[in-house]
Amino acid sequence: MTSEKIPAVVAGYFSAIGEKDPDAWVACFAEQATSYEPGAPTPLQGHAALRQFLTNVLEAFQSIAMTEDHVFLSGNRVAVKFTGRGTGKNGRKVVFEGIDVFEINQAGKIQTMWGYWDPSAMMAQLQG
Repeated sequence: MTSEKIPAVVAGYFSAIGEKDPDAWVACFAEQATSYEPGAPTPLQGHAALRQFLTNVLEAFQSIAMTEDHVFLSGNRVAVKFTGRGTGKNGRKVVFEGIDVFEINQAGKIQTMWGYWDPSAMMAQLQG
């Protein structure tokens, strides 16, 4: 995996969220990938767990968009400071920020991802 291709992998990850497409999002990950999400009680392992996690998050949204504010590349790892904006199914607006750190494998898939954001604050905005 060349460092030039890594930003495209990450862009696909964020784009799939905005498209509300769990299948495209999961396709960004290696089959046995691990994701450490702050809203999950244990690390998410594999495609089925990843798909279920994103499906649960997206169920609260009418629309959502993710912006990659800053991308920091170091070898096969990349840290992304992001901003999310969305509208809940109840019409409430939400804005949230965080940092995701990705480790990309030789096949160009996310092998490990660490999320740093506050899902409870995001949900509080949606529920008002």
